[in-house]
Amino acid sequence: MSLLNKLGIAITGHEPREGRSLAHSRGANHNRPGAVAAGAHRDPELKEITRVSNGLKEFLWNLDGLGRGTLLDLGPAWQTTLNFFIERGFRVTSEDILRGWVEFQTQQEASLKKPVTPEDYAQRTPEALAKKFMSENLQYGTSAFDALLLWDVLDYMQPAVAKLMASELTEMLRPGGVVLAMFHSKKPEGFQRYRVTDSSTLQVLDAKPIVPAQKVYQNREIQDLFGRCRSMKSFIGRDQLREVLFIK
Repeated sequence: MSLLNKLGIAITGHEPREGRSLAHSRGANHNRPGAVAAGAHRDPELKEITRVSNGLKEFLWNLDGLGRGTLLDLGPAWQTTLNFFIERGFRVTSEDILRGWVEFQTQQEASLKKPVTPEDYAQRTPEALAKKFMSENLQYGTSAFDALLLWDVLDYMQPAVAKLMASELTEMLRPGGVVLAMFHSKKPEGFQRYRVTDSSTLQVLDAKPIVPAQKVYQNREIQDLFGRCRSMKSFIGRDQLREVLFIK
């Protein structure tokens, strides 16, 4: 069953897809247009701060005038974020890709047959698992979206997996589409989630860790992850977060 809504946010336009790792549910808001919530598991909130986001402002500037665009949010399906983009005419899909990836790996490990054969190991390398995960859980096709909110997801994936994920996600972006991603300039001390409150402000929420950070990316390495994009612009904050905007 698909990685679908756990918040009671509307599911419209997409039927459940097979082979996904989380349960599907609907709530009282199922008539709200424009939102597709997939894998919308939310972490208990511990504390939150707000930060001015120059990356978000630039992201929105590049989307201005698009009309009824499509956006893929690769974090939890926060109602405030959904409302913000839906009110601007976007059709929003949410996929909590990091949680889904970690749970997928756990399920694959549990299904490992014993004794383990060389073929088993070949099918369970990070790259092989990532390809299987993407094929089963992000079935959107080429040029499906005008914009992607990637947040800091890639910091928490093995480098080989992050590279594959970035490549696959770029395929889902139409020419001229925009990606907003975040990268930590040093290993983060905690785990955070993000939601949009207005056109220049993000809420940063402490949350229970899902997996430790895997890598701190340098500027050139970030460029290489999205090598198929034609431009990149970055904004470095005092909170050790680098916001990076890519245009395909």
